[in-house]
Amino acid sequence: MPASSPQPNAISIVEVGPRDGLQNERIRLSVDQKLAFIDGLVAAGLRDIEVGSFVHPKWIPQMADTATVVRRLTNVDGVRYWALVPNQRGLEAALEAGVQNVAVFVSSSETHNRKNINRSIDESLAEIDALAGAARTAGCGLRGYVSTVFGCPYEGAIDFERVLGIAERLFAAGCGQVSLGDTTGMGSPKQVRDSLTRALERFDAQKLALHLHDTRGLAVANALAALDVGFTTFDSSVGGMGGCPYAPGAAGNVGTEDIVNMLHAMGYATGVDLPKLLAVSRRLEADFGATLNSAYFRYAKSTGRPTP
Repeated sequence: MPASSPQPNAISIVEVGPRDGLQNERIRLSVDQKLAFIDGLVAAGLRDIEVGSFVHPKWIPQMADTATVVRRLTNVDGVRYWALVPNQRGLEAALEAGVQNVAVFVSSSETHNRKNINRSIDESLAEIDALAGAARTAGCGLRGYVSTVFGCPYEGAIDFERVLGIAERLFAAGCGQVSLGDTTGMGSPKQVRDSLTRALERFDAQKLALHLHDTRGLAVANALAALDVGFTTFDSSVGGMGGCPYAPGAAGNVGTEDIVNMLHAMGYATGVDLPKLLAVSRRLEADFGATLNSAYFRYAKSTGRPTP
């Protein structure tokens, strides 16, 4: 799982742009472009980077070349590359490509889970049990995602006790960390504060992460609410790219620039060099044609300044 820094004011960032960010983009980056993207993130100080997913290209064509990307990654001390795997076949392909850290996922909404991977929650958890065993045998790090934890576009409100029960199952399967996902950005700061307080009553903060989408413009506020109750790991996507193809209305992830800027302004350490991160964003937009929604990126672009 993403490691916590020994610094008391340190916050861990898991960069999901090369996977969650690109999977919903209209652009299709080449392997060389993806590698340049990932290398830029490493140079900016990101140490946990989700580089792709091993899903059938019919469903997520942007991820069709993940195996090639993984084989050509530059190994850097202290950097962990992660890949999402949906099933046994995906795990086998990931291991064959040389992946050393894998992520598994399940929704807390039955309807969303079926639309996303055509399985019930119980069926997904049973498969994850098998995947986790194989991943551990192969010596892989294992991380879990729970989606739609603050609301589902199909089912509406989600019982957070169900979310906690699913997280418990993922930990029992061997996940070192579980990321709680606001897949369609339906959460509000009070809801996030109340729900995550309950989560921290059951699990250590280092074992949890928060994965926010900015559909309603509340992602940074929700991150602050999580920070206030003790969360120390956040998923984000450079430029605010992202979205879920199987969750209507899902906008991009919280921008890495936005959350890093907030944390630095509050005196927290992230290990991320914000000017170097902005250089990655500028290249994504200017050279690759990506759609970037990060408020801080737009600020820096309009003013020509990387910091306030």
